[in-house]
Amino acid sequence: MAERADDSRVWRAPSIIDVAREAGVSAQTVSRVANGMDIVRPATREKVLAAMDRLGYRPNSAARALKSGRFRTLGVIMSGLSSYGNMHTLEAVANEAAKQGYSLALTPLWTIAQAGFTGAFARLADQAVDGVLVVLEAHELQDSDLAQITGIPAVVVTAGDSHPYPSIDIDQVQGARLATEHLLELGHETVWHIRGPENSYSAEDRANSWADTLRAHGRIVPPALQGDWSTASGYAAGQRLAAEPDATAVFAANDEMALGAMRALSEAGRPVPGSVSVVGFDDMDMAADFQPPLTTIHQYFDRVGTAAVGMLIDQIEKRRFTPPGLVATALVTRESTAPPAR
Repeated sequence: MAERADDSRVWRAPSIIDVAREAGVSAQTVSRVANGMDIVRPATREKVLAAMDRLGYRPNSAARALKSGRFRTLGVIMSGLSSYGNMHTLEAVANEAAKQGYSLALTPLWTIAQAGFTGAFARLADQAVDGVLVVLEAHELQDSDLAQITGIPAVVVTAGDSHPYPSIDIDQVQGARLATEHLLELGHETVWHIRGPENSYSAEDRANSWADTLRAHGRIVPPALQGDWSTASGYAAGQRLAAEPDATAVFAANDEMALGAMRALSEAGRPVPGSVSVVGFDDMDMAADFQPPLTTIHQYFDRVGTAAVGMLIDQIEKRRFTPPGLVATALVTRESTAPPAR
């Protein structure tokens, strides 16, 4: 705990010398640990951190920033905080940043107009961040938006490749192809699709890959049904599909729309998978508990968030790095798909 300077009950915050004495190491070692340097042996680092915790010692971040020129803070500009993908990406970003000794300054972007992005970036600049992660959809970003990110390291997540910054994304094309080919391999003549919003980069990639896969296999491409990621839009699409007697297989662009579609099909007397097979996209935590459990495409948001933070810190600390490119998806087969009824 903190010590008192004398018997007059004047409180004195613990110093780096106090921590060094408590841990049995030099003050230089304590300084290295406080500054996140990786040249301290793990056992020694744990001993110093334990001493800091016992004494209630907190390094002076402002002093460290003046000395090192870094604030050990990463800015994050993100829209759609409630979406499954962004929520899990942010969780991975926060976990990896903490492991690397950085804190986060999150700025939600509620307005997609340029003024919204300009304001978000200005707010982060005022908070003295070392670098910026931009997590937005491609259609939400304009070249004029990204041009504002100058003089500071930046990484763009899931936003296409029409910008000069290091970026990382889920392989949406591969995931949609896996979903479509799975249904074709089960023996379905073609696959219908419930797509995501028209202004979504991910939705566009998945829809294009679905159609291209059907053409590559010489199959008819049915008209895509429009959705907006919500369960309600999936339910409405499922009602329309229930009236299509030739529709025996459906690929929904996310798990929530797949859930809505399965409910509508069941209510219309088209049980899943006895009458219609359904594949989703995301592999939500609850996908295995749908009725029936949902076959879906797993997205590795943890890998995306971890890699994005790693690339950003490499830039900040002036280390060479190779952008990882696209992160592959995986097909998770459950009970919502089966060969078509004969």
